[in-house]
This record gives sequence, structure tokens and C-alpha cells, in this order.
Amino acid sequence: MTFDGMHGVSGPYATRILGEIFGVQNLMRCNVLPDFGGGHPDPNLTYAHELVEMMGIGHETSDSTPDFGAACDGDADRNMILGKGFFVTPSDSVAVIVANYQSIPFLANGLTGAARSMPTSGALDNVCKKLGLNVYETPTGWKFFGNLLDAGLIQVCGEESFGTGSLHVREKDGLWAILAWLQILAAKNTDPAQPLVTVEQIVRDFWGTYGRNYYQRYDYENLETEAADKVFERIESQFSVFEGEQEGNTATNFSYTDPVDNSVSSNQGYIFRWADGSRFVFRKSGTGSSGATIRIYLEKFSTDINLDVVQALKEISDRALELS
Repeated sequence: MTFDGMHGVSGPYATRILGEIFGVQNLMRCNVLPDFGGGHPDPNLTYAHELVEMMGIGHETSDSTPDFGAACDGDADRNMILGKGFFVTPSDSVAVIVANYQSIPFLANGLTGAARSMPTSGALDNVCKKLGLNVYETPTGWKFFGNLLDAGLIQVCGEESFGTGSLHVREKDGLWAILAWLQILAAKNTDPAQPLVTVEQIVRDFWGTYGRNYYQRYDYENLETEAADKVFERIESQFSVFEGEQEGNTATNFSYTDPVDNSVSSNQGYIFRWADGSRFVFRKSGTGSSGATIRIYLEKFSTDINLDVVQALKEISDRALELS
């Protein structure tokens, strides 16, 4: 195993738990620095490039490539999970944790439900449906998960922006998610005489059981706020056009009614969905002098788990860009 602390506050915890207790020797950037060592503190494929390179993502692996890699961001709440030559999307990660909750002592007594943010893929929904659990689709923002946790409606929650959490705290917890994954790996590798069950195999077995939600996100950043508003006016004008293209098409402005306090959150993003569940989502964030960001989320469900992601989503991405 290798862990990247991104020079953030997860470093001392990882040193104690992963290093001193578990004996992991390959701990990177676990010294806390006020400027994160001049780097960006988010744990993703771009900013954790040293870890990504070490794990063989995008190139050939070798016997010396670690079997498991993970990173946390500057304040230790986000996480990234990697296998040998394999990246686990955050949407799949939370779904895999729920699918294997009985392997995790903290959760093994049972779940009542789980939740994901609206832009996060529906992989979690597939799991909850099969396991008979309630699933909640919330706006982006951890406060919505907090209400559900306080009410005992959920025990696990996650978002596509690398956040995963549980009922022990009302915030995302990167180290908790990493430990949950290590526990799942341990539970699947109890017999030393058998071949190693890898991170990739766990995810592929998961896809084989629940299907695969092909997923991508694109961010268009530093836009003039007025220009971003015009784009969204254009998008909204296409609702009826999209719905008329094919039977079963729907276009909605996502609104959420909190089941705990009945508060309503409107205008949370535009969802364009085909009858088979494939969809693209537009969401705007950021205003003022720094400009706005438009995020586009693409998703397609398939029981064919071996497609190229870009090709699987090409028709959806083409339509989303044409529409906007």
C-alpha cells in the first residue's frame, strides 16, 4: 500500500494508523505544510500525480507497483482510491462500500439507507434497490446529508467530488473511507493460499452484479457570470425540445424537499434524462468577481462493463454540448 497525505492534516493520522499500527512504509507527503508544499491539496488524478504515476495509472504496471493506493486532501475529508493500474471513481467507491457493508464491523449491524448528491452517478441507487435500502438524492452540499444522518435515515453517504462519510461524524471523512476499503480487501483475502483479490477485481465484480454507470464530469471555469447566465437561459429553453425528441425523455430543474425538516431547495441543476436512465446534468457554481463555473455531468448505465468510457458517453456528451 501507498498513501499520499498531500502535505495536509491527514498526514499525522496516517502516520499513526497506517504507519505505526499497520506497518505501511510507503507514506508520501505526510508532513503538514501551511502551503501544502506549493501544490494543490485536492486528491484527484491531476493533483496527486506522483501517487497516480506510482500506481501505474495510464501505463504498464510491474511487480513493484503497489496493490492499493489512497490519498486525502488538505483537511483530510476527501479521498481517492486506487488499485494497481486502476482508478476507482468516487461514485463507484461509495456504492462498493455500501454493497460490502457487512464486511465493515462499524456498519455490519445493518443499514437503513444511504444518500448521494444529485450529480453523483446512480451506482449507489442500484445497490440500495438490490439490498432493499432507502436511497436519497440530495443537492450538492454536506448539510443535506447531516439531516439524514441525524434522523437515522442513512448510515453512509457520498458525492462525486471525492467525499465519503458515515454516521460517526457530520462531515466527509477521507481516512474513514480508506479504512473501509482496506477492511473490504481484508475480508476478501482471508485465505493466503488463494490469489489476491485486487481493487480492480472488487470493482469489476461489483459491475458484474449491479451493472456499470459510465460517468464523466467536465468543468468550464472562470466564466463571466453574465455569460454563464446566458448559457443557462439557452439550456432552459431546450427543455421542451429535448422532451419532444424521444418518448420517455424528461428535462427538469432539480428541486429537493428535505424529508426531515421539509425545507425546499430549488434550482439545483438541470437534468436531461433518456428513458433508459442515461442523463446529462448542468450545474452552475460560483458567482461574483471570480466568475462562475459550469459543471457538466455525463452518465450512461450498461450491463456491458468493458466499454471505453469516452466512447460509451460520446452520444450523450455530443447532445449535451449541442444543446448548450
